[in-house]
Amino acid sequence: MSALDATLSAGRAEAEARMREQVCLYRQGADIFDRTTGQTLPGPQTVFYTGKARVKGIAASTGEDKQAGEREVVLREYEVGLPWATALPPGARVLPGDRIEVVTSGDPRMVGLVLWVTGSVFSEQSTAWRIRTEDRS
Repeated sequence: MSALDATLSAGRAEAEARMREQVCLYRQGADIFDRTTGQTLPGPQTVFYTGKARVKGIAASTGEDKQAGEREVVLREYEVGLPWATALPPGARVLPGDRIEVVTSGDPRMVGLVLWVTGSVFSEQSTAWRIRTEDRS
């Protein structure tokens, strides 16, 4: 094992040690209209990952105001770190619009937070898989 490999291995172990939240990474299917009841139901979810993560706010003070329907929302950016070796199902890729829900956290205010994926970064020399997200609430 080279010095670089040893350093990356140690860095990845430290990064995972800081992953204290449990999250679910999924793709939400299109809504389905039920003609019998007249209601629109959420479409099926495709789950890509459930497990540990680190959720970190990266632009909370510079949230951007956006108009959504008849209300204004503030977009706040978060970075979600997953274990570097996280594998997705064959042929699957994380795309903008996919979602990450915080299932458990040491901060009870984060539980139930749904973040929308805006981008993902891959690197052979990273210590974690970092996914850029935003809170659209």
